[in-house]
Amino acid sequence: MQVISAGRPEWIFPFTGLQPVQFRRLVRLIARRGGDAIADGRPGRQWSLDLPDRVLLVATYWRTNLTMR
Repeated sequence: MQVISAGRPEWIFPFTGLQPVQFRRLVRLIARRGGDAIADGRPGRQWSLDLPDRVLLVATYWRTNLTMR
């Protein structure tokens, strides 16, 4: 079974439309602005994905807009 992961740079462009360099820059920006801290301390289930995989998930959602199809 294969899982989409930000650890595989060859999958970043097809799913997000971003070059791996742009994607890494986006992850760093989100981390600087508190991307990891948002889920901490809140009640409820914590993320099981690390920050780069969460960014990949959201960027893929924004690009494909699957819920509107």
